[in-house]
Amino acid sequence: MTTALALALGALIGVLLGLLGGGGSILAVPALVYGMGFDMEQAIPISLIVVAAASAVGVLPRIRARQVRWRMAGIFAAAGIPATVAGSALSRHLPQSVLMVGFAVVMVVAGVRMLTDQGATGTACKIDEGQVNWRRCAPRSIGAGLLVGFLTGLFGVGGGFLIIPVLVVALGVEMSTAIGTSLLIIIVNSVAGVFSHLHTISIDWRVTAAFVAAAMVTSVVAGHFGAKTDTARLQRWFAYLVFAVAAYVLVDTFLLG
Repeated sequence: MTTALALALGALIGVLLGLLGGGGSILAVPALVYGMGFDMEQAIPISLIVVAAASAVGVLPRIRARQVRWRMAGIFAAAGIPATVAGSALSRHLPQSVLMVGFAVVMVVAGVRMLTDQGATGTACKIDEGQVNWRRCAPRSIGAGLLVGFLTGLFGVGGGFLIIPVLVVALGVEMSTAIGTSLLIIIVNSVAGVFSHLHTISIDWRVTAAFVAAAMVTSVVAGHFGAKTDTARLQRWFAYLVFAVAAYVLVDTFLLG
């Protein structure tokens, strides 16, 4: 029964990933906590495995299309890895109620970002004739990498809903390249987060494998349909779903917990 439930919930997350990209994984933790009955300490590393696997599938075509800025991803990752480890360490010492409330806040931020995405491009890392102004770009990239890495370790989220706006709006990276670069950063941070949790808890690998496999299969299938659907409308409805789940998390934590 547990494996069947993991397959069903993993398939649902995979559909969201395929239709909406990396942002769909933000519901992996609630699915694991409320659907599978895991506590946050167990759900976070499993969510990170799902995020890393989904991002690995998504980044390959971006790499082939040369839509990845490797140096920028390296800066984000160099800052993000220690921040992810720090976030993972802190999450193990916080009560589950605090983690759930914090996660609900992150979900609200992600939902608002989805609803207010205007497609604007910034100029902080203005690229002239293929060259990036690293004197201005590096400090901002390091700061953003620290924040995203910390949230990745603390809550088990990939952080794509934060990385992409930072790359596009704050740093001036074109959207197609920002997506590929974001996926690479997410993989590195997620793997760091998984390893920082492995020595403290025992992961049910059978359930994890079922969840991840189902998510990957349905993600690929849904991805084909996602290319033919109204992404803006899907993103808007998904934002409303995220708000609803965040509200449930808060009610459960304060009133039912």
